[in-house]
Amino acid sequence: MDVARLAGVSQKTVSRVLNDEPYVSADVRRRVLDAAAELGYRRNQAARALASGRTRSIGVVTLGSALYGPASWLTGIERTVREVGYTLRVATTIEGDPGGIASALASLLDQGVDGVVISEPIDEGVGLIGVDVPVLVLGAPPTFVAPQVVTARVGAGRLARAVTEHLLELGHATVHHLAGPQRWYSARDRLAGWREALRAHGAHEPPVVEGDWSAASGYAAGRELAGDGTVTAVFAANDDMAIGLIRAQFEAGRRVPEDISVVGFDDIPVAAYVTPPLTTVRQPFDEVARQGLALLVQVIEKPDVELPPAADQPVELVVRASTAPPPPRPIPVDHRHAVTSPATHDF
Repeated sequence: MDVARLAGVSQKTVSRVLNDEPYVSADVRRRVLDAAAELGYRRNQAARALASGRTRSIGVVTLGSALYGPASWLTGIERTVREVGYTLRVATTIEGDPGGIASALASLLDQGVDGVVISEPIDEGVGLIGVDVPVLVLGAPPTFVAPQVVTARVGAGRLARAVTEHLLELGHATVHHLAGPQRWYSARDRLAGWREALRAHGAHEPPVVEGDWSAASGYAAGRELAGDGTVTAVFAANDDMAIGLIRAQFEAGRRVPEDISVVGFDDIPVAAYVTPPLTTVRQPFDEVARQGLALLVQVIEKPDVELPPAADQPVELVVRASTAPPPPRPIPVDHRHAVTSPATHDF
């Protein structure tokens, strides 16, 4: 074997190193791994699967979408899966297909994955689904029957409450909400967080306007709200809708933030460069994916060990120039008691 020859060890030692077995000195392990890297050697996953009963692969079910949230989840999962030494297999679903999740799961299970990540953000109303491997659910309720189900969530409700409270603490009497489509679990969480903040502050709860995550739907909502001069603060459920809403306000002659404050959600890369730069809240996709995958790998490799409790991630509120205190209200004049100066005439 070329790796054994280059490292100056036996083939058995090479096998032990590449299969992460104990009782190999650090120096020998380093020599074997260096030799394997130099020769471009990759582990034979099929052979390892036969020996261990595992394929060291994790499947992920995710919505086939270019939206920032689902794409960010997938990126974080892929990065973390590589870090923990597993390979990733992806099966995508299409919004509006109730059988998509079950079909995607079946495809992954046919490939012999050791565990599954469910990053499916939409409620398709499919009920409980049975899976015979451990499952990690990201951002949605655990609606799966499996040997073990672990969950990891970004805490969207808590983040939504933070941005709503930011506006209330600036002095706005209330905050209007441009919600995401309510079939999405994350949109429901953000709506709930907004309501919690208003109720905790004793603020009036205005009617909710629902968008579809797009800037176009934010623009349409902005045109609708621009006609109401009492609206001084809006929380949009994502940054794209917030950007569209701001455009509509400018076209209607309303200044942001002098006349109306707007906050978004996600902190997409362009949020810092729009006019005005957008106040928003950052979702910890990478950290939640890392924490969740660590729990899933523990369940796969050590199913009898008790899992540690999941830790809440800190709220990263990014305050920029799209929020400010509300405009001063004009002082009403009581004309019944108005004092008029006597008329004077020049001759």
